[in-house]
Amino acid sequence: MFRSLGLFNYRVWFIGALVSNIGGWMQSTAQDWVVLTELTHNDATAMGVTMALQFGPPLVLVSITGWVADHFDRRKLLMCTQTALGLLAITVGVLLLTHVMTLPMMWLFAGLFGVANAFDSPARQAFVSDVVSRENAANAVALNSASFNTARLIGPAVGGVMIVLVGTGWMFIVNAATFLAMLFALTIMRQSELQPRVRATDASRLADGFRYVAGRPDLIVLFVMVFLIGAFGMNFAIFASTMALEFGLKADGYGALSSMLAIGSLAGALMAARRDRARLRVVIVAAGGFGVTSLVSSAMPVYWMYGAVIVFVGFSTVSMLTTANGYVQTTTAPHLRGRVLALYMAVIMGSTPIGAPIAGWVATTFGARAAIQLGAAAGIIACVIGAVWLVTSGRLHRSEERRFALTIDETRPISVVAAMAPEEFSDEIAQTTPIPITDREAPLCPTASETAVSPTGTTKRRASGGSVA
Repeated sequence: MFRSLGLFNYRVWFIGALVSNIGGWMQSTAQDWVVLTELTHNDATAMGVTMALQFGPPLVLVSITGWVADHFDRRKLLMCTQTALGLLAITVGVLLLTHVMTLPMMWLFAGLFGVANAFDSPARQAFVSDVVSRENAANAVALNSASFNTARLIGPAVGGVMIVLVGTGWMFIVNAATFLAMLFALTIMRQSELQPRVRATDASRLADGFRYVAGRPDLIVLFVMVFLIGAFGMNFAIFASTMALEFGLKADGYGALSSMLAIGSLAGALMAARRDRARLRVVIVAAGGFGVTSLVSSAMPVYWMYGAVIVFVGFSTVSMLTTANGYVQTTTAPHLRGRVLALYMAVIMGSTPIGAPIAGWVATTFGARAAIQLGAAAGIIACVIGAVWLVTSGRLHRSEERRFALTIDETRPISVVAAMAPEEFSDEIAQTTPIPITDREAPLCPTASETAVSPTGTTKRRASGGSVA
């Protein structure tokens, strides 16, 4: 479960990210509470607009940010983005402490945070593949999620109490200080131990990531599922804060709910770390689990019962997201990984501008429980979409060994359009596409003897008899 921590570079990255993420969750709790209770009178719609402005830039800038992550040194890029985020946090903290902050100003800073994160997220996700080898990538992604959700367990609870004690402004100042941990970790990394990168050199081919995903039906289905849940189901800041108010609680009650959600999230991340590989069917099952548990949580009559159920909501959510992230990381051609991850992050973060204002409006107009039920419906629909694709793709069939059992055949290779790749990457693609996904412990990638590359660069699969299939 913790094998990636045996590497020095990943160990310092993990610790730096944990400290930084704790500060980030403290700031997130403070920002949501400021908009909801200090800058407005419990207006969830304004909170939804804030989230939309913060998470919109990854969608708008997806081509640029993915290209930057593929063409520049990711370690240095992260040092720049982390510094920018720290400076923004200091500025907002000072404005809150001096009582100058207004709602339009907060919206402006939310947009600036979004721009910085638009460049930071794909680089940070892809940088994991620079720190660990391919066979440890899925484990490292899962441990990253564990770090994130450990911070989510600690940060909101501490932040909620600190807001009551010292006010919201100090939460931004504390978060700015925690960015130093990440910068220190990036500085002391042993650069000689970083994994060799396949660098893209084609400055004019920003659309390659889109074309690559378009040739991968499995990724299209995964992106649709993540979009639905990201847009309508993952507005936890709106759900938890409005439910806290409905139960008559203050910021500490909101922070405690966020930490309860994180308990399940951490369990889901650790469970994902135990799996040998990321499988698409886990994403489908977790999406259904998210829908069902969210629906149950919306019916809970008292605070502690609601908090108990959202533990399972957190488990389902992170099981889905961590597995989806690992699947994208481990099945994508290396020279396009940054651009594909930028698309993936745009789907998750960019779906919020669509769903958050709607969820906020529903919460304000019809109540917090109705907003949660909207997210639950999105999860169930996502599960149905994934299940339908699984059946229609021919991967689900009756077991030959047991009469009433069904099995999932994931041995069929995924078809990838590789002809668009530059010639210098043809050998790399031969090692990475098409990728067999199997339950019988097949390797993540075919060997060179199993793959042939045509003169045009198109990767073809050889049958066992030696002919090209």
